[in-house]
Amino acid sequence: MAAAVPVAVAALLATAGPAAAGPVHGGPAAHRATAGAPGAGDPYFPLAGNGGYHVSHYGLTLRYDPRTRHLDGTAVLTARATQALSRFDLDLKGLKVTAVTVDHAKAGYRRAGQELVVTPRTALRKGHDFRVTVTYSGTPEPATDPDGSADGWIPTDDGAFVAGEPQGAMTWFPANNHPLDKASYDFTLTVPRGDTAVANGVFLGSRTAGARTTFRWRQSEPMAAYLATATVGRFQVQQYTTRDGVKVYNAVDPREAKAAAPVLKQLPSVLEWESRLFGPYPFRAAGAIVDHAPGVGYALETQSRPLYDSAPDLATLVHESAHQWFGDSVSLTRWQDIWLNEGFATYAEWLWTEQHGGSSAQQEFDALYARPASDGLWAFAPGDPGSGANIFATPVYARGAMTLHELRKAVGDPAFFRVLRAWASAHRDGHGTTAQFIALAERISGRNLDGLFHTWLLTGGKPAAP
Repeated sequence: MAAAVPVAVAALLATAGPAAAGPVHGGPAAHRATAGAPGAGDPYFPLAGNGGYHVSHYGLTLRYDPRTRHLDGTAVLTARATQALSRFDLDLKGLKVTAVTVDHAKAGYRRAGQELVVTPRTALRKGHDFRVTVTYSGTPEPATDPDGSADGWIPTDDGAFVAGEPQGAMTWFPANNHPLDKASYDFTLTVPRGDTAVANGVFLGSRTAGARTTFRWRQSEPMAAYLATATVGRFQVQQYTTRDGVKVYNAVDPREAKAAAPVLKQLPSVLEWESRLFGPYPFRAAGAIVDHAPGVGYALETQSRPLYDSAPDLATLVHESAHQWFGDSVSLTRWQDIWLNEGFATYAEWLWTEQHGGSSAQQEFDALYARPASDGLWAFAPGDPGSGANIFATPVYARGAMTLHELRKAVGDPAFFRVLRAWASAHRDGHGTTAQFIALAERISGRNLDGLFHTWLLTGGKPAAP
């Protein structure tokens, strides 16, 4: 189990030691306070995340009307200053901010693009635990990613499809919006009676008063902001507990129910199978949100409860479920390493097929390798996509999986599956990097793997025949 603030976060956010006294009220210490950085330092998304503090908890209270598409929100962030702070930023795109307080005192604020710049009444000491409350409202709109796709708060014909990777969290709540900064969450979501609002973690119950129903959710394990959801719609709900004690909550748009049913029925067996391969399931809750959102075009591994734009096939269910280990529990330190998410989840699909009477992982590999050198599969190195526009492109998924298959062949099945389990265990609730994964594989296998990873992960173009 990783520490509450993992080593990677401590290094980049300069996490303090013991908590110091409260705000700096004046004198020399106040003059040493500086502004937190407007980004977490990720070259692919320079303004994503923020410096100077770590958020430990988000309390999100939202009211949404799908008919008018109006959102009212109050976000309460519990955080710790990792430097003496004269001001700090939150990521928030659009929406009108009406009030900001820091430790219950009115704070100054201004907007600068996607940044909400907050100036506390008095500077904050390094190590000070503080609370930020932001009240806001408006009509949330999705973000447009470098590859042209939309994410964030995406309106549907009966509510909203809320999927945040990589930038979308900032379209519906103020956040430290980088995978480095993980936190626990509480959601209180109020929608018109008859609608359902689904978020992450354990369902705590609902209450109807007049024309509105309020749903409460709790995600206790640390979660990156992009994995949060508050999807709203007309859903059929199914709840049960697995043999391992995991609470399952499925929400399915009635238009997708018939097609989704046979696939969702296999969710417990998929989670059990992945638990045998990767180690214990990392969360208290599981399930699926199956919306009817034909314009979206993708699914997302929203933590504990993947989100599908339509009824998924079994391969997609296996893929998004595998992300609960690889991407959600073990999160990225930088977006360049996204193959650690997508390559692993794709290889999980290959393993499922191999172990359930279908084609072998070697056959999947061979079919891909047969593609000519001009094919987009070989366009760039999956371990360094080059920009945010490429992080969801074919090499990250397919060639990332091919890298894992080459590793499996090189070290043998016993060592390979020990590597996968050790990776999920050592970095649970935390973060990982490509360099750390390579070091782990070398330690467990006792082999020098520099050449393998250089060829398959870190070099563009089609490698010579393996």
